[in-house]
Amino acid sequence: MIDRSTLTATAGNAGVDAAVAAARRVVNALLHAGNGSAAEMAAVARQLTEVAEHLEQHAPSREDRLVDMWAGEGVTRHDPVTGPENAVAPPLPLHGLPDGSIAGTVTLGLPYQGPPGCVHGGISALLLDHTLGVANAWAGDSGMTGTLTLRYHRPTPLFAELTVQARQVSVDGRKIRTTGEILAGSEVCVSADGLFINKHLPRPR
Repeated sequence: MIDRSTLTATAGNAGVDAAVAAARRVVNALLHAGNGSAAEMAAVARQLTEVAEHLEQHAPSREDRLVDMWAGEGVTRHDPVTGPENAVAPPLPLHGLPDGSIAGTVTLGLPYQGPPGCVHGGISALLLDHTLGVANAWAGDSGMTGTLTLRYHRPTPLFAELTVQARQVSVDGRKIRTTGEILAGSEVCVSADGLFINKHLPRPR
């Protein structure tokens, strides 16, 4: 079993993490502003374009960056659910619990909206797929997602603290079964049942 309770990356590069947090704030601000904003959007676009061009000019090659992204902590720094380097990520911090499960809390805003005031169903799937995978790593048997079955019990609210939790249920050869939920308070909004395949075990004959 992994010997640490924190399963997601914490701040490691103050400049990068602060820049990504600022980018998340910009995305939220743009969505809140919308068509009815009094802000001069053409000027905003020029400023954001200058920032993007500056970053592109000073970035390493794509190949070098891919190597760097998977070095050290690997996926936890850049993945789209928990990664502090990824402005797409909410982010969702996850922690291992003594009973073998994992959990984290997150509040999602307008970038993750589907129906009015509710989380997009695809975002719920993304959060659960990742969390189930981390639960497997915490339990000690990891694999790639084979199937992920979701049940949407009720709308998942935006702007409310959500708990995302998962646990490994069983391991049968290469097949790993894992379950999880997204809860708002004590109410289950989405539940997931995943079948993961361990690629490192030999295929049965």
